[in-house]
Order: sequence, then C-alpha cells, then structure tokens
Amino acid sequence: GSVVPRIPANELTSELSNVVVYLDAPAGAIAALDTARTRVMSQSEERFEPHVLPIRAGERVEFPNYDDLYHNVFSLSRVRTFDLGRYPRGASKSVAFQKPGVVQVYCHIHADMSAIVLVLANDFFARPDTAGDYAIENVPPGEYTITGWHERTRPVTRRIRVTAGQTTVVDFKLPLGVSPES
Repeated sequence: GSVVPRIPANELTSELSNVVVYLDAPAGAIAALDTARTRVMSQSEERFEPHVLPIRAGERVEFPNYDDLYHNVFSLSRVRTFDLGRYPRGASKSVAFQKPGVVQVYCHIHADMSAIVLVLANDFFARPDTAGDYAIENVPPGEYTITGWHERTRPVTRRIRVTAGQTTVVDFKLPLGVSPES
C-alpha cells in the first residue's frame, strides 16, 4: 500500500522543506532494512543544508564543509551528543545515529548556524514537494500512527489503516502559529 499525505502549500509555503511525515508502528511490525545509507548535511554559505534531515536509526550523516572557513559541528542533544572539532573547506566528518529522536546541530564558531537531524525508527517517511504533496510507498498492510512534524509546532498525528494494493490519503494542517511550549 501507499500513504499519500498532503499539506496545503499555502500553510507552509516557505517551510515545506522542513516538514517530515513519518509512520510509527508497533515493534516488529515494520522490518528494518539490511542496508544503512550515509546521508549528507553540508555546510555552505554559513548554513547547514538541509536545515532538517530525516534519517533512519543506524544511519550515518556526513558533514562536509564547503565554506572557505572553518566549522565545528556539534550537538548536546540527549539522543546523540557529539563534537566534530574544527575542520576546513573540503574536509568532512561523519556521525552515526543509533537512537530515534530529535538531534539539534550547531556550529561552535558560527552561533547562528543550526539544523536538526530527525532520527526515525524506520524508512517510512517523506518530505513534501513544492506543492505540498508527497508519498510514502511500499507500506506493509496494517495499523499505523502517521505524524506530520515541523520543528516549530507540536507534531500532528492520525491513526490510519493501510490496505494492500490501495492508497491511503491523509491530509495534514500543521499549526505553525502555535509553539511546542504553549
């Protein structure tokens, strides 16, 4: 089956690239893939790109430096603490992420640089295109919780049933005017 969530583009016009939709399932309901990929969060023009990087637990993230100055990528997040030290243009360092959760990433040298590695329990996640549409393909039949996530709001969740050979449509409206603390 497939899950085809939609987020109205006018709701998140400038923030669509920072939205992630993912499936949670009971332990063992979704088999882990045998291969772990290496993902990339680059440093360019004194910014992390992408700002939000969803990955599966067990994967590595490379942090290449494309700027003409040094960066020092680090995180103090409980999910994964690390400090890669200073490194110049053309160099890259990597980190493995084993536990699901939100990892806030910063640069010791440039205080305004920040990003998020969103570590998820499985490979069933997607990011919207510029119209707000995206799909999560090859989902095994079953009951799931689907979550629409953005760093500036509470996650929005729905319970869904995926049926073999059918497409499940779930629309999300993320309340970006509400902070997670309120």
